[in-house]
Amino acid sequence: MISHNGTGDLSTSIALAHHEVGHVSRIGSKPAQEFAKPTFAAGALLWRIADRTADGGKDEELEVAVVHRPHYDDWSLPKGKVDAGENLTGTAVREIFEETGLRPRLGWLLGFVKYPVKDRTKVVYYWTAQVLSGEFVANDEVDELRWLPAAQAAELVSYDLDREVILSGVDHVTRQCDRRVILIRHAKAHDRKGWGGDDNLRPLAKKGRRQAELLVPQLTGYQPDAIVSAEPDRCQHTAQPLADALGLDVQVDPRFGDAAFEENPEAVVEALIDTVTSAPLKSVTAIVSQGTAIPGILERLLDPEVLVVDDIRVKKASAWVLHFSGDKLVGADYLASPFPVK
Repeated sequence: MISHNGTGDLSTSIALAHHEVGHVSRIGSKPAQEFAKPTFAAGALLWRIADRTADGGKDEELEVAVVHRPHYDDWSLPKGKVDAGENLTGTAVREIFEETGLRPRLGWLLGFVKYPVKDRTKVVYYWTAQVLSGEFVANDEVDELRWLPAAQAAELVSYDLDREVILSGVDHVTRQCDRRVILIRHAKAHDRKGWGGDDNLRPLAKKGRRQAELLVPQLTGYQPDAIVSAEPDRCQHTAQPLADALGLDVQVDPRFGDAAFEENPEAVVEALIDTVTSAPLKSVTAIVSQGTAIPGILERLLDPEVLVVDDIRVKKASAWVLHFSGDKLVGADYLASPFPVK
């Protein structure tokens, strides 16, 4: 067992992504049903590349952030509890900013750690997150932030669980990942049976409009650089709130719809690979597609020697965050629902 919070041996569990073949991690559509009396929280292993140039040479080193919480007098990773109405990715980004003043870009979903707190189960989901901007200012929750090499950070943190997150996070950050694609299924639309017109014009239902709005806090933390949509209005309307929040245009591309996939699935996969390899390094592209194309694309992208995904699900308004090295898919994170976890 792993001691947590200095209170002795407690029943803990670590479900961080350490896969022999590739990386697969998930958040289900109803996390509250997966744990006994859960209290959810989210955070990240914040990282940056420090330039230690000296004597005319250039030496870059990976550093991670650890924070001191005066209320607990401990050193830990930035994290915090889910507020009412939040999804986990939204919580992670909000808590990082509130505690550190830093703006991150989420990367790998590392998984979760859980441990008992009184009669409840604390469940904390973690991502890796590269710092893009911002400046730390001491506050009521955190009075000090230190950027340290991973080994020193692991020595400083107060809890073994945080050390495990650091080890998993650094392992992922140092993996080769050139670009990411977020493959999103459109939100719930009006029933096809009750629609007499052009199917491409079938609009989102009330629930679907809510899902589209909730995709904003779900996905803005990944800071997409481009947003692409298949042709149907329900795809474009799913993409629009996210595009508006990021100040981007929605690029309509019929190649990513079901009709194109049914006609020539290999051409659709080639279009996605072309989108990946032609995008700038380290960029993130969000693509809104449909329920036939998405699993078909994933099945064709998978190389069993690189990545194994046992269960390809595509709920409406779900998102697959795909991690690419060149044209190879090396990791996949599934976010089943943008709805709040509580």
